[in-house]
Amino acid sequence: MNNKNQDLSHSAQGNKQECNSVLITGASGFIGSFIVSEAIRRGFDTWAAIRRNSSKEYLKDTRIKFIELDLNNPALLNKQLSGHDFKYVIHAAGITKSIDKEKFLSINAYGTANLAEAVMRNCSSLKRFVFMSSLSVMGPVHEKEPFIDIKSSDIAVPNTAYGRSKLVAERMLSEIKGLPYIIIRPTGVYGPREKDYFMMFKSIKSHIDFAAGYSPQDLTFVYVDDVVQAVFLACDKGETGAKYAISDGQVYSSTAFSEYIRRELDNTWIIRIKAPLWLLRIITYIGELSGRLTGKISALNNDKYNILKQRNWRCDITPAIKDLGYTPSVTLEEGVRKTASWYKSNKWL
Repeated sequence: MNNKNQDLSHSAQGNKQECNSVLITGASGFIGSFIVSEAIRRGFDTWAAIRRNSSKEYLKDTRIKFIELDLNNPALLNKQLSGHDFKYVIHAAGITKSIDKEKFLSINAYGTANLAEAVMRNCSSLKRFVFMSSLSVMGPVHEKEPFIDIKSSDIAVPNTAYGRSKLVAERMLSEIKGLPYIIIRPTGVYGPREKDYFMMFKSIKSHIDFAAGYSPQDLTFVYVDDVVQAVFLACDKGETGAKYAISDGQVYSSTAFSEYIRRELDNTWIIRIKAPLWLLRIITYIGELSGRLTGKISALNNDKYNILKQRNWRCDITPAIKDLGYTPSVTLEEGVRKTASWYKSNKWL
């Protein structure tokens, strides 16, 4: 079989030619490090893009090759990529929190466009540029009950600095002529090593479960392995410019996640606290102000308020199933079990 026609699944059979090289940005991050591990497992010539001060705690495989990239310096970035000809680029780098709101655009949007343009100049073998976006680009659409799935065809109305920056990045990619890109929009991603949902595990271990608002809320989740599955499927399948929502295919109540955690931690009881949205608004406003004054990012900020306030997180994954062959493989119950086990064995809990 001609290498040009081989997809990523075939590379797992030992095809390690340079033409099957993959560049993964955000490699030291939660999702990025799992993507790197899977690329290595599939036999790819795997390049992990990191910053000089990035942790390599989960990048210890000796087969990983490292490259330092400055996404906000186009001239330097072009030099750093000179001489490389990546067939696949998986862009998972970005920030989710920042006191300086301008950094969201600088890193998540302009940094993405800079990378894509540099790759187009240097990588003649480029087959696919996979951009890790987020369901949060859509914002609070279909907020009236009964809730319906958010679709990529809906008009996006992001209400967080993070979501807006990702949407700008998506639009900038669409303006780069000839770029063979696909966009992945996962919903709430959890799994081993993840630090935001970990706070919920810690809280429930202390017998406290916190929820925002009194009206019904439909939530969706996806285990990190399924996000990685979707990423590699997107490398060879799907249409250029397509946007794919990724979840485990189910919809959950606001208490389902915490209830699974409670069971895995063997807690016989928890206190469920529901805070009214007006109180949450005050708390997050203070958290935002405190962060600006102290220079320390607060988990309870304006973006967090808008995320917790949103009632409908349903999403339509039918396009990913049909176009990519995506099949969710980890249920929320199983994923929470695996995640809790990792937290325990690694002394996080």
